[in-house]
Amino acid sequence: MGERSDGAAKAEKPDYLGHRQRLRQRLLEGGTEALPDYELLEFLLFSARSQGDTKPLAKALLKRFGSLGAVLSADADSLLAVDGMGKASAATLKATREAGLRLIREEVKDRPVLSSWKQLVDYCQAAVGFAEVEEFHLLFLDRKNVLIADERQQRGTIDHTPVYPREVVKRALELGASALIMVHNHPSGDPTPSKADIEMTREVQKAAATLGVTLHDHVILGRGRHTSLKSLGLI
Repeated sequence: MGERSDGAAKAEKPDYLGHRQRLRQRLLEGGTEALPDYELLEFLLFSARSQGDTKPLAKALLKRFGSLGAVLSADADSLLAVDGMGKASAATLKATREAGLRLIREEVKDRPVLSSWKQLVDYCQAAVGFAEVEEFHLLFLDRKNVLIADERQQRGTIDHTPVYPREVVKRALELGASALIMVHNHPSGDPTPSKADIEMTREVQKAAATLGVTLHDHVILGRGRHTSLKSLGLI
């Protein structure tokens, strides 16, 4: 049997190998800003899938979740429900999200959060803003308004999270916090506060004030958008 010609060997080379090399080169040369979301997602999937074209999966993920932020924020079960996703790919995306959160967290660590408001909102948006169900987080601050802790107090349904003012204040006292900021998301994407949001905020504010804890704000997130109840004059 004769050897294959160079032309035949080249013809058998999978197309995705050349694409991966070109995409890798673009990243190394600093052209990341111009990459569309699906190509960045493709590249993240390369490490989990050593062979094969990752473009169809990247586009399927974006179609299912709506945005890159939503893909990275999806829970493991939701990711694995997408055809073509495996545990290695899901783990890669979860690790990518965590790395991004830690990078953003550095922007608000050990500094007064009220003077770093944009960085704080960016961090909250990355941590909570794209969740598929409501999550209620508490940011606890010391006397200098430096972040002590960010804790998820509750995780609810697609449109409701139960919040108990007594538990909020109790946790603030346990941590020795002097102030707090409440944060929760609206999975619908509309950050407009509901009547229940406003009432609950005022209940927490009242309970906290009786024990010397200040409620600075309640931020509602909605897939890239946010609303501050303080800026609306509601607290």
